[in-house]
Amino acid sequence: MYQILLYAHSYARWFVLITLLYAIFKSLNGVIYKRPFEKQDKMAALMGLVFTHIQFLGGIILYFQSAVAKAFLDNPKAGMKIATLRFWGMEHVATMTIAVILITIGYSIAKRREESEKKFQYILVFYGLGLLLILSAIPWSGINVRPLFRY
Repeated sequence: MYQILLYAHSYARWFVLITLLYAIFKSLNGVIYKRPFEKQDKMAALMGLVFTHIQFLGGIILYFQSAVAKAFLDNPKAGMKIATLRFWGMEHVATMTIAVILITIGYSIAKRREESEKKFQYILVFYGLGLLLILSAIPWSGINVRPLFRY
């Protein structure tokens, strides 16, 4: 079960990235062309929010089943000295949590605004910051941290 969730979490990141980029693109388009905030703009932002939350929930489940997280949580002081443990035990989780919080705040503030320009601006800024954090904490194939541990 853990392996299946791990692979699903790994591949689902593309849905998160695509939906966030789409929401950011639509918001940028709305700001530049000063268009009204329409239903499809709200749906784009909502899709980004939903996929991000689903991915985050899967990540939390993985975290508490992971041998790496257990090793880090058992001895955090020693875990901070090992790059792989530090990345998976703290950096990845903390950065993704902050990113999800930013995206959630952006959506929540935007949906309460009356002016279309403000809605687009909040989604653009908060989703953009969240996306930057997500991109910084994704273990891309060039970062060779996962193979050090056998799950």
